[in-house]
Amino acid sequence: MSSPKVDLDTMRHSCSHVMAQAVLDMFPEVKLGIGPTIENGFYYDFDLPRTLIPEDLPILEKKMKHIVKQSQKFKKYEEPADESIKFFKKIKQNYKVELIKDLVKDGEKKVSFYENIDNQGKGTFVDLCKGPHVEHTGQIGPFKLTSIAGAYWRGDEKRPMLQRIYGVCFPTQKELDEHLEMLEEAKKRDHRRLGIDLELFIFDNEVGAGLPLWLPKGAFVRHKIMEFAFNTYLKNGYDPVCTPHIASADLWAHSGHLDFYSDEMYGPMMIDEDEYRLKPMNCPLHVKMYLHRNRSYRELPMRWTEMGTVYRYERGGVLHGLTRVRGFTQDDAHIICTPGQLKDELSRALNLTLYILKTFGFEDFEMNVSVRDPENSEKFIGEAKDWKMAEKTLKEVLHESGFKDYEYDIGGAVFYGPKIDVKVADSLGRKWQLSTIQFDFNLPTRFGMKYIGEDGKEHTPFMIHRALLGSLERFIGVLIEHYAGAFPAWLAPAQARILPVSDQFLKYSEKVCEELKEAGLRVEVDYSSDTLGKKIRNAEMAKIPYMLVVGEKEVKEGTVAVRDYATKKQEVMKVDAFKKKVLKEVEV
Repeated sequence: MSSPKVDLDTMRHSCSHVMAQAVLDMFPEVKLGIGPTIENGFYYDFDLPRTLIPEDLPILEKKMKHIVKQSQKFKKYEEPADESIKFFKKIKQNYKVELIKDLVKDGEKKVSFYENIDNQGKGTFVDLCKGPHVEHTGQIGPFKLTSIAGAYWRGDEKRPMLQRIYGVCFPTQKELDEHLEMLEEAKKRDHRRLGIDLELFIFDNEVGAGLPLWLPKGAFVRHKIMEFAFNTYLKNGYDPVCTPHIASADLWAHSGHLDFYSDEMYGPMMIDEDEYRLKPMNCPLHVKMYLHRNRSYRELPMRWTEMGTVYRYERGGVLHGLTRVRGFTQDDAHIICTPGQLKDELSRALNLTLYILKTFGFEDFEMNVSVRDPENSEKFIGEAKDWKMAEKTLKEVLHESGFKDYEYDIGGAVFYGPKIDVKVADSLGRKWQLSTIQFDFNLPTRFGMKYIGEDGKEHTPFMIHRALLGSLERFIGVLIEHYAGAFPAWLAPAQARILPVSDQFLKYSEKVCEELKEAGLRVEVDYSSDTLGKKIRNAEMAKIPYMLVVGEKEVKEGTVAVRDYATKKQEVMKVDAFKKKVLKEVEV
């Protein structure tokens, strides 16, 4: 008889309990935090008597395998909350005490536990948990402990720093092996490492955490991305605007950000006795420009775009390279339109999003629609009829664009409107949330935005926020990992590097370089005295799209020996033929 099918998330959560049991066996004085599941695996936070080292993980894995082999049963039971607090106080598990006290505040009178029972009926481990779990540890599939990290208790940097152990778990060894292979590839593609190796960007403690410094090569890539996106928007009916980095606190109070968003904003700065704030968003400033004179329906739709740098407070524990920073640039835009123009504008925005992302090599998309929770409508601004209409329109736009399968997140909308989030899969199949198309029922009402309609009366316009690349910093971080640092020729800081076999071929190399530069290509000459093999290795390490080897034969025949980084193939070409090939390739 076959074993019952086990839910993967349940299996992984059970594996986190097994890990906690193993850690408790290794460190009896450990204080237990929490152990949830995450994508592909699980983690558990521990307050330990010493710092863990990588060599501890195989020891813990061995203990875990022993527990799994015993097929220990998971037994659920409930206890009164006050008795449970006494129990955990007695065994000095203060983090569990705090968790139960929070449950009591939420009205819970009883709390649930899961206990592991061995073959002799003896309890081996017990944890505060609502479950569910597998029937016994033997149903846990192949697993691997992958890393150790620091994590503040409950994500608060003012609380103790715990040690977090991450693990992955899959139904079969084959799936686990494939995932571990993907993790190894992901390490090679880590944009934080490649950013330094390829001299794209750095972070500096004296400058401040979460504030990237763009080196020349990285700044060039950033510029090319912005240039392409900005020019594409202009071709699609957007008008450019530009706003300052700070604004009066009065504006942020008027917009509601000081009420709803203050935790994400930086503190006040006083200028001439007036309070100012770094802007966390561009939208209220765009609204102010709309309001500077009366508007007619004939001016709508109005599409304003800005590469606007904004500043948002992120806790130190969540900062992560370029993908989580404190100062970043958005390819921001706001579309102001009439109700009758709404659907068409949403379709245009979605199609433009897909065009932009496909140009950068993304093909696999996942759509997420976040809507309000009707059961908690007081958390959301705006009329119920407007929310229903907006949500219906978002779904229709996705259906008509061919996306009939999408995630529908009830209650996931921000307070001011429903939205579409676009996730893309990179070359390793990892999903990244990049683009957002967002309704706003807040600002038009708060600021009294109006237009004069065909009937000669005032009407409130609809407002759509739209960021297609999202955060430029995050987008570049994802792009580096997607390409493994090997940018396509149109984006690469240097498209070709000329490698003279010896110094006697430098004059010809410089001549070729100038000819290609005059055609608009980005080319450099390797002037080092290294051997040709070393020059090729250096160009490979720099991930230059094309290496042009120049020797005696190439000088005589007016050619270059072209080595393609992507295909590793070599081909002898006339200089003019190479020039035409790359110029065609870089057209976007």
